[in-house]
Amino acid sequence: MQKLTVNLWMQGTAEEAGEFYASALPEAKSEIESRYPTEGLLDFQQPFAGKALTVSVWVRGTKITLINAGGEFSPNASISMILSFNSDERDALDATWAALSEGGNVLMPLDAYPFSTRYGWVSDKYGVSWQLMESTEPVQDAARVMPSLMFGGAAQNRAAEAIAYYSVVLGAKLDSAFPYGQATEVATAESLMFAQFSLGDDLVAAMDSGVAQDFSFTPGVSLEWPCEGQEEIDRVWDALSAVPEAEACGWLTDKFGVSWQIVPSNMGELMERPGAFEHMLGMKKLVIDEF
Repeated sequence: MQKLTVNLWMQGTAEEAGEFYASALPEAKSEIESRYPTEGLLDFQQPFAGKALTVSVWVRGTKITLINAGGEFSPNASISMILSFNSDERDALDATWAALSEGGNVLMPLDAYPFSTRYGWVSDKYGVSWQLMESTEPVQDAARVMPSLMFGGAAQNRAAEAIAYYSVVLGAKLDSAFPYGQATEVATAESLMFAQFSLGDDLVAAMDSGVAQDFSFTPGVSLEWPCEGQEEIDRVWDALSAVPEAEACGWLTDKFGVSWQIVPSNMGELMERPGAFEHMLGMKKLVIDEF
């Protein structure tokens, strides 16, 4: 059962992007999950009154959330989504690639590589990064849609450290790890060329960039982690939050620069309470009794 949800910051385009992804991605659909209230908004949120706040995109049963917001942040390639296809799904892979590439930016051309018979990396027209990969072995359902964290820029060579830390805080389990073996221009021989870890039933990939990057993690892509009760929220928040000025409305930034949303597992129910959105705006760490 999915617990970790990738959240993508959309600059006022969440509804439009949801419709795009529903048509571009395999076995996908989208729906408006929540709307901004019409009152109790901050000044900069007034243009969004009554409009979509979050749009859910379901890709092969995996939920991705689009956040409708302003121009403060945008996604980048530090966190991408890996879409894996079986060898008999090449037509679907090629069609997905064509749709995502239109108006986007190709980072690695769709081609054969030593690690995949057909692979490509592209940032779409909304700046969201996708890795499409053909596998010669049957792909497990949990691995068909998987977030991938690239540790570059200020987070260079910290992938192994991050996985170890997430194991302590969130119970992550390392499934596989492949070091570079020899140094690149920025990666050490011990740095991770590729790794995969589990967060419960969710799979996450991680790697250290092999080349210099002038960007790293931002709130443009955040990871939402639900907690059972206030005690769990307190524990995870205290362990992860490393940038006090980044704390707002349940958002935090950890010591690697990754943005997280630490929320109650019944967040949807809480947000239905009168004045809940306005109450949330006044919080940093979310406090269930204050909704």
